[in-house]
Amino acid sequence: MAINSYANLKTALANWLDRSDLTSRLDEFIELAEARFADDIRIRAMETTATQALTSGTRSYALPTGYLQGRNFQINTDPITALEYITPEMMDRIWAGSSTGRPRTYTIIGDNYHLGPAPDTADTLEITYYKEFTPLSGSATTNWIILNRPNLYLYACLLEAAPFLGNPEEAGVWARYYQEALERLHEADARDRFSGSALTIRTTAGNP
Repeated sequence: MAINSYANLKTALANWLDRSDLTSRLDEFIELAEARFADDIRIRAMETTATQALTSGTRSYALPTGYLQGRNFQINTDPITALEYITPEMMDRIWAGSSTGRPRTYTIIGDNYHLGPAPDTADTLEITYYKEFTPLSGSATTNWIILNRPNLYLYACLLEAAPFLGNPEEAGVWARYYQEALERLHEADARDRFSGSALTIRTTAGNP
């Protein structure tokens, strides 16, 4: 059976776990696996851009939906102004008060980013960032990982299930399979970045 959707993943999990009493727990294992992906995966398929119309005098704006990690913040002026990341403490020291101008730095606090100095014109900020993969659900039945790396989903879910089932030895096995699949994913992504060629992926859900 191909593992290429939310429903197929749940069926595969039930088969691999060989437990008929875990149906209500499968979504928990999937959610835990997706939390692991958010920590472990940074590949080109996650990169996206968002723009924000800046308001004169306003320093703080909400991060884009699904933001995991930034790659580039820039003001789309002529010439483009690339912003430098600084810590929140440095932001307070350097840009304390009500100074305005063309932003040159940014920092992140919670779910918001802050610019220094506050913009004095209504420019456009462009953010390139890693966005989390859409979580699988009954209404969102596929995402990039399930379509391109279904074995990664399977191993991560089985890894999350093992402690719940009290199987530390199996957790070690699935951790190794997951790590090997994760390394191959990042190696393929690195080759693609440097070669400029299309990313080609072959997977078999039953093999590490």
